[in-house]
Amino acid sequence: MSSIPQEKPRIGITLGDLNGIGTEVIIKALADSRLLSILTPVVYGSTRVLSYYRKLMELEEFNYSHVKTKGQFFTKAVNVVNCWEDVIEINPGQPSKQSGKAALLCLRKAVEELKEGLIDAVVTGPIDKNTIHGEEFPYRGHTEYFNQEFNAGESLMLLTGKDLKVGLVTEHIPVKDIASNITRDRVELKIRLLELSMKKDFNISKPKIAVLGLNPHAGDEGLLGTEEQEIIKPVIAELKAKGKLIMGPFAADGFFASGQYTKYDAVLAMYHDQGLVGFKTLDFSSGVNFTAGLPIVRTSPDHGTGYAIAGKNQADENSMRQAIYLACDIVKNRIEATKSS
Repeated sequence: MSSIPQEKPRIGITLGDLNGIGTEVIIKALADSRLLSILTPVVYGSTRVLSYYRKLMELEEFNYSHVKTKGQFFTKAVNVVNCWEDVIEINPGQPSKQSGKAALLCLRKAVEELKEGLIDAVVTGPIDKNTIHGEEFPYRGHTEYFNQEFNAGESLMLLTGKDLKVGLVTEHIPVKDIASNITRDRVELKIRLLELSMKKDFNISKPKIAVLGLNPHAGDEGLLGTEEQEIIKPVIAELKAKGKLIMGPFAADGFFASGQYTKYDAVLAMYHDQGLVGFKTLDFSSGVNFTAGLPIVRTSPDHGTGYAIAGKNQADENSMRQAIYLACDIVKNRIEATKSS
């Protein structure tokens, strides 16, 4: 796999579910021609789908080029790679197994070309886990799929925004299984992945990281649970003894409400909603989901398919735009980190 990008990073973008808002926010984000001066966008999907939404949104001035020869992209245009030949019915706002199949075809093609070094990063459009899930995609989401495809034993789901970065110890698992998945090894691994990502992907040489507790009031010295005393605090103590700037565990509610998060480069939450409720409340419109710890760069907007507003030209493209920009920045930062190491 090529690790040296062209003069401008080639950023792959998958449509996601074609009946959701993915295509709309991609078109809106790429309609800003200034992006073409810093990156080469490659959309994995269908020229027919883009044409449908372009007409629906009355954005006829939005232009793109169909990629006819594999890997031969136009550096000053929006490139589109057709990922299927069959005619798939487009019904905005209506989930279907067909749209789930199309989303998987986009994803597979992007991953194939990522492995071949034809693109330098991928931005994934939102998928519907119910329509894409099956024998060919037995995963809970994109993160698990990329872990498998790129042989990453573990990665880190990291939500990034203007002033806040939140990583997760556990991701898409039922609430009843969270506590049993909070172990010393897992907490330490996620802290290390978060610290490494801050250095390599965000160019922060000595990152300061806050760790949240699992229980209300961070366990209240063992009165409301023992995970903080037995698992989280010992891990933090060991890492601090090695000179790392790791603080906590903090009670999640007060940590976000009081603005303590502004004193840290990143935050590690114990479970999905603990981290994402705070993050999305504070930075929803420009938030980006980044999978740290992978050998490749993958980002995504931090929203779902948005079926309720699909096809109505109401979707905000800022999160998609920021996901594209972040992918571009991380590609460049990783090159600089490689040069300086």
